[in-house]
Amino acid sequence: MSATAPPWINAEEVFGRVDFAAAIRAVQRELRAGLDPAADFDRSVLPVEAGQLLLMPSRSSEFVGVKIASVAPGNPELGRERIQAVYLLMDAASLSPIALLDGTALTTLRTPAVSAAAVDYLAADSIGHLVVFGSGPQARGHIQALSAIRSLNRITIVGRNLDRAAALAADARAMGLPAVLGGSDDVQDAQLVVCATTAREPLFDGALVPQECCVVAVGSHEPEARELDSALIGRCQVVVEDPAAARREAGDVIVPIAEGVLTASALVPLRDIVAGVASVDFSRPRVFKSSGMSWEDLVVAAEVYRAG
Repeated sequence: MSATAPPWINAEEVFGRVDFAAAIRAVQRELRAGLDPAADFDRSVLPVEAGQLLLMPSRSSEFVGVKIASVAPGNPELGRERIQAVYLLMDAASLSPIALLDGTALTTLRTPAVSAAAVDYLAADSIGHLVVFGSGPQARGHIQALSAIRSLNRITIVGRNLDRAAALAADARAMGLPAVLGGSDDVQDAQLVVCATTAREPLFDGALVPQECCVVAVGSHEPEARELDSALIGRCQVVVEDPAAARREAGDVIVPIAEGVLTASALVPLRDIVAGVASVDFSRPRVFKSSGMSWEDLVVAAEVYRAG
């Protein structure tokens, strides 16, 4: 007699069960409760012919989970998603599979949720101007997640593909958010900047970023790729998911450390900010650099499963 197959939770169900606000609260709750990203399993990034295969395992007292994700840079030209994934959730006590989730939807939900969980502490209370670099699912998700924690008075979309950027601006306006297209110099009066691109070189002049600004960078997870320049990183309080993971994967901090404009000891763990162990330095810009970690998927996948 064969075992019952675990239920499949599709993309519509993922977003229907847990919205951005709930995912943000879950991330903050678990970090306050003692979740330590430094104790997470390392992510494996394996080169394959069409791109990369990512294996992202994690565990908690209740659950064990693993995401298998693919990054295929050529997919958009084929009309397919650049990032695709499946998530397997297991019971921690028996390691029995209890659910399969659409991992692409999970990534689209958890990445902006983690960013917003950080921004909730790092950004000003009033966001007069949000600048978003990128026009894909992560750019759209970040607008939605950030609107769950702050009122956004003005949004500027900066994208290489003008048609996609215009479509994202139209989507934002349909959500009741005033959005227009702009350029990289628009960061000079921003209170919040989001970088959610596939760029491998800095997107704007970091010297333009005002002191009150918070900058989020989520687009890269490779040591040689970065969205932020050293001029910005050298001015900022830099918050990361885990300093060891950032020093291993995040070009946005690896390059400035190599150049001597940032010290590894200056990296502030997000957990310390959320738990109140470290203070936010509002006298200078703040950067939250995320390269994505396995614990984030498990926290949000567990939330989706419990909500079923």
